[in-house]
Amino acid sequence: MTRRRTFLTGLAGAGALAGLAALPASAAASPVLPIRSCADWGARPPSAPTTTVHVRPVRILIHHTASANSTDFSQAHAYEHAHWIQDLHMDTNGWLDSGQHFTNSRGGFLMEGRRGSLAALRAGDRVVEGAHCPGQNTAAIGIENEGTYLTVEPPRTQWDSLVSFCVYTCEQYGIAPDQIHGHRDYRDTLCPGDRLYALLPRLRSEVAAVLA
Repeated sequence: MTRRRTFLTGLAGAGALAGLAALPASAAASPVLPIRSCADWGARPPSAPTTTVHVRPVRILIHHTASANSTDFSQAHAYEHAHWIQDLHMDTNGWLDSGQHFTNSRGGFLMEGRRGSLAALRAGDRVVEGAHCPGQNTAAIGIENEGTYLTVEPPRTQWDSLVSFCVYTCEQYGIAPDQIHGHRDYRDTLCPGDRLYALLPRLRSEVAAVLA
């Protein structure tokens, strides 16, 4: 596992690349990046206790937030966006907390979404029930990717962190890379956008190459 977590370190110049189309598959891989907890980004407490199920999820569901494609790649913006999602889910949707398990900013900052999800991921033997897709809220880990990807691809920084997150999550839960899916595979929705959805075969391939 140590080797997998340190197999590449070339992220320093990643932010200069806006898209992925010209990149070879090997160049888009990344090391495992830190995941900020709810406490790190100052999340509100859930309005009711979350539910933990002692089963291992069997897939990862990729989402996009359908929000603006911000050019602010800072940590401060990532935290601000995490607050926006949580407020929307709690105050508008009436959910007890953020619906997704994790959030991935356009700047590549990975953050815990629903409280308890990070501890569950680290343990690798349980999952917090989410609210990201009916029928999949304990069977699948949901990760929201900041932005709207109907006509554009995610920036390289975000792609790197998504690959990293999927590698770690597959490893922790024993999820096969071919079980990385899009929200639309299980729900009538445009999510995660046509362009990001079209990249899912590549995501599976890159994650499988690391795990192999």
